Amino acid sequence: MSGLRRLILWALGWIERYRYLKFGIVGASGAVVNLVVLHFGHEYIFNTFEAAYRKPYFSLAFAILIATINNFTWNRLWTWRDRVQTLEADESPGPVSLRMLGVEFSQYATACAFGIGLQYVLTMLLSGVMDYRLANVVAILAASVSNFLANDRWTFRKP
Repeated sequence: MSGLRRLILWALGWIERYRYLKFGIVGASGAVVNLVVLHFGHEYIFNTFEAAYRKPYFSLAFAILIATINNFTWNRLWTWRDRVQTLEADESPGPVSLRMLGVEFSQYATACAFGIGLQYVLTMLLSGVMDYRLANVVAILAASVSNFLANDRWTFRKP
């Protein structure tokens, strides 16, 4: 095995052991999704609505929704995969039910509600003094800690 391959496998194993790091990687992917959707929404999709306000009201709400779905999916499949499998095995053997998935997403969204509200308010406040994209990044970072704790303790809790 080459040295580079061994290093990559070690790094992946190290990341796998640290749940908050995985949450951060998923959150980073969600931030990219959020920023891309926010930009396209504000500049193109909702431009006629938002042009008068000069603030990304509709596009920010849409970006947060899409990023929340992205983050739920990847956190469920990777960050808390071990706990999800245990909870699903306890609930019912076989494939995942839509009801169970709906309950998990509802809990995830509820757990993230504080962070989502914090992100929205901070982005709106900060966009008055800086570019709305930079304001959104600052707000995402501020909300990430509360989102992790709420989801670790409630949505994907240890059985």
